[in-house]
Amino acid sequence: MKYLCLVYLDRENWSACADPVCADYAQHLVDSQVMLAAEPLHPVETATTVRVRNGQTQLYDGPFAETKELLAGFYLVEARDLNEAIRIAEGIPPAKYGSIEVRPVRQLDLGLPA
Repeated sequence: MKYLCLVYLDRENWSACADPVCADYAQHLVDSQVMLAAEPLHPVETATTVRVRNGQTQLYDGPFAETKELLAGFYLVEARDLNEAIRIAEGIPPAKYGSIEVRPVRQLDLGLPA
């Protein structure tokens, strides 16, 4: 099953974990054949939030919700179950400075022939 491990950090700890440390762990996951994708994100100031209401598109600079911890990146992994996904998330280096939200990925039924 696919799990998305969302990395959240506050502004103070945004750069606390060096890229090579995260890259080393990502390579470990690749070598273990559980990594599907992983990417860090630029700071929240670069974000644009899009909302469509009553057919009208509204754009907002930054995230729509004000939160203490901001989405900093993600790891998409393949795991047997939630317990294995949590073990993977425990190893994500920014977990020492922020939090990792682990969520199962739901399969979108596109109605295409198999």
